[in-house]
Amino acid sequence: MSSRVPSEAVPLSVRTPKRPTADVGSQGHLPHSSTVLILIDFINPLDFPGSEKLAVPALIAARRTAHLKSRLVKRGITAVYANDNYGRWRSDFRDIMALCQSRGGPSAEIAELLAPSAHDLVILKPRQSAFFGTPLDMMLTQMHAKTLVLCGLAANICLQLSAMDAHLRGYGLWIPKDCTAAESPVQKAAALDYMAHTLDADVRESMRRRRLP
Repeated sequence: MSSRVPSEAVPLSVRTPKRPTADVGSQGHLPHSSTVLILIDFINPLDFPGSEKLAVPALIAARRTAHLKSRLVKRGITAVYANDNYGRWRSDFRDIMALCQSRGGPSAEIAELLAPSAHDLVILKPRQSAFFGTPLDMMLTQMHAKTLVLCGLAANICLQLSAMDAHLRGYGLWIPKDCTAAESPVQKAAALDYMAHTLDADVRESMRRRRLP
């Protein structure tokens, strides 16, 4: 039985694969923004039990938020939409917008008031918190964010749970009380009180805080 002399090992030539350049819309890499405006569930079909109690307060909050967003964007502050997908796993943000616009009433008016611009960022969330199961925290880290301005629906559910997750991650919070709504004034007041005293959130109204973050 003859023995075979092993041939000399040939080193493998390995090249690191080239990754595509990160691109968000037409803006390239994520912008640096020490303060970030996050709009939670404003683009909303308002078709759940109890939504009739939320519709009018939500529209009022959306109008205030539209003014605040305009002020913040002029200061170079980035806006991120964190919106529920309402169980429509084959949808994207444009589908949710189209659904709300087609419904008429407050849902459509809010969608028109707060339609995202080409410079805004959008994510869909599977549960109440804007952080749970989403890339939001990674995005905020890349943007060097320190302070979050949270606006949206509802004050005592998705907004409050998002605020809790943001607080745990060390973000400063401004939650303008006029830029959120709940199904009842009592629920809204309780949520704002909790966020102010437990999460150290500033809950002054959007026009009361003259010095923007």
